[in-house]
Amino acid sequence: MLSSMTGFGEATCTENGMTVHVEVRSVNNRHLKLNCRLPEGYASLEPKLDSVVRQFARRGSLQLALMIDRESESENGRLNEGVLIQYYHQLKDVTKKLGIMHDPRLDSLLVIPGVVEEPGYTPRDVDNEWPLIEKATLQAGERFAEMRRSEGAAMSADLRTNCQSIAGELAKIEARAPSVIVAYEKRLLERVNSLLAEHELKVQPSDIVREVGIYADRSDISEEVVRLKSHLEQFDQIMSSKESAGRKLDFLIQELFREVNTIGSKANDAEIARNVVEIKTVIERLREMVQNIE
Repeated sequence: MLSSMTGFGEATCTENGMTVHVEVRSVNNRHLKLNCRLPEGYASLEPKLDSVVRQFARRGSLQLALMIDRESESENGRLNEGVLIQYYHQLKDVTKKLGIMHDPRLDSLLVIPGVVEEPGYTPRDVDNEWPLIEKATLQAGERFAEMRRSEGAAMSADLRTNCQSIAGELAKIEARAPSVIVAYEKRLLERVNSLLAEHELKVQPSDIVREVGIYADRSDISEEVVRLKSHLEQFDQIMSSKESAGRKLDFLIQELFREVNTIGSKANDAEIARNVVEIKTVIERLREMVQNIE
């Protein structure tokens, strides 16, 4: 089954007041390339995350974002009592000088910068937190892989449709090829007879047969047709396999191009030339799609 190299998956896991959110997204790349966006203090987890990612991705440029939140850290900041007392006495002195007869309000003091320190996150034991992070990463990876497979299934149907188009054009070429030899023999006989009549010469039938045989051998495309059919069968088999298929399909597309180019150069016929152009157009569509297959 084919998998696309573009995908997205996310998951959130909560345990003991700790919430872990993981997002995984990817675009196509010849190799597997992982870029992690981690909270401060979590860089040491990159090798472990790389190992987990390789369980659900073989190729592609992946971005993994890890976000961590704790209820205890998000509820309140830390009160800086020294700063609060200092501001209180300063404001009390100012109100006394201005003749204001009431003390500063506490809620007004709490909004002054520095009185309440925002909770900065300091990692605890990262190794103890890893099981929950791994769980969220695997869940995000499952959803990521499912999206890739879903898109791959749609691409597989499109690829098979295009392969059928190639097979259809190839059948036309195969049916047309014998008539090309017959047409050449007819043209050759007409030219020879015209020259013979003009110069009152004679030619042995065996010479005509030999010339036609040479042309037929030079224009024979049966081997190329057989190889093209074989490549199309391999293409279908690879799409149905469970292994990574992108590179194999890309190689087969190169072989398809090579064989159809040979047919185009060998078959000196306008109708076959049109079939060859159509096949090349379809192969180019295959090439574009295969670039996004894992």
